[in-house]
Amino acid sequence: MIDKTIASAADAVADIPDGASLAVGGFGLSGNPIALIEALLAQGTSDLSIVSNNCGVDDWGLGILLNAQRIRKMTSSYVGENKEFERQFLSGELELELTPQGTLAEKLRAGGSGIAAFYTQTGVGTQVAEGGLPRRYDGAGGVAEASPVKDVRTFDVNGEPREYVLEEAIVTDFALVHALKGDRHGNLIFNKAARNFNPLAAMAGRVCIAQVEQLVEPGELDPDLIHLPGIYVHRVVEVGTDIEKRIERRTVTTAPAEGA
Repeated sequence: MIDKTIASAADAVADIPDGASLAVGGFGLSGNPIALIEALLAQGTSDLSIVSNNCGVDDWGLGILLNAQRIRKMTSSYVGENKEFERQFLSGELELELTPQGTLAEKLRAGGSGIAAFYTQTGVGTQVAEGGLPRRYDGAGGVAEASPVKDVRTFDVNGEPREYVLEEAIVTDFALVHALKGDRHGNLIFNKAARNFNPLAAMAGRVCIAQVEQLVEPGELDPDLIHLPGIYVHRVVEVGTDIEKRIERRTVTTAPAEGA
């Protein structure tokens, strides 16, 4: 039997070196692999290039690595809710490759599927295709590095010519993901919104490390309910069901008073 379990988060990330590239799961603050992120922070790894939908918030998720200035580059689709991200980007300390959300998802999936690149309509006619999006500022308000021009081709779709832009797939050195359940073979089940980017990030990493709330024995998971097969997962760490989970923006309604 292939047992992929690792004793601790610290052991699981111990071989991630300075300068590594990481695909990190999470959608907002849902499904952040926080135990693995905290372990990476504790061991001092720096100069990281991270691909993730967003960068957490100032004091949680990937935001704690950002605050410690451990991140060299972010490839993301959404960069709000994080003032330190804004400060580092505008000051020239952080490189940013801003990518449309669906395109980012497909770039990760393609990387994990052995597809080198693909054409999409998303971004045609904008700086995504035409280049010029700031990737790094010079700290004085000028652009030190901008995105390049991408290849655009015309394809016949339903008898009509349409332009598509070429997007290259993403493959990273490591992937860090969070799952609700996993077995010792690495088969994973995700919970609701946590499924949005975690499976895709897992596919893109050459070495995928998964933290799971509940570890079960092989055969206990219904095969029809498995979201990601263990072939994509190399290490599994159980973190327990009481692990901290944060809500990015809590919105509540007040019930009307009786008789109102």
